[in-house]
Amino acid sequence: MAPQQALDIAKEKGLDLVEVAPQAQPPVCRIINYGKWQYEQKKKAHAAKQKQTTVTVKEIKFRPATDEHDYQFKKNNAVRMLQDGDKVKASVRFRGREITHREIGQQLLERLEADLNQCGTIEVKPKMEGMVMFSIFGPKHK
Repeated sequence: MAPQQALDIAKEKGLDLVEVAPQAQPPVCRIINYGKWQYEQKKKAHAAKQKQTTVTVKEIKFRPATDEHDYQFKKNNAVRMLQDGDKVKASVRFRGREITHREIGQQLLERLEADLNQCGTIEVKPKMEGMVMFSIFGPKHK
């Protein structure tokens, strides 16, 4: 129908002519209460936003000479983070000549992978980036 005819009908009923799908050919319009429609759109967007979950990446830093107690403490924190649904980035930072012993960092991350096997899966295998070797773990889905 012609746009002017639709506007006249909308004014008779005390409603608004709202363009619902402007990209369609021809554009689709509806005769509705604009305030109510706007409110419903806002409500739908809010409900969709509440349903989505955000996954954050939390980092745990190690050194090649990390002591056993420190390792256990950081591992327990990683377990807690994975159970909360967050991803964990475990990194081993090398300083100076420590870089010549990359295998120590590799062993540390492999040990962490074995310990976190119950509550998380590895997403990025241990890899070097500059003076840092890192691995990323994701939570196991139920």
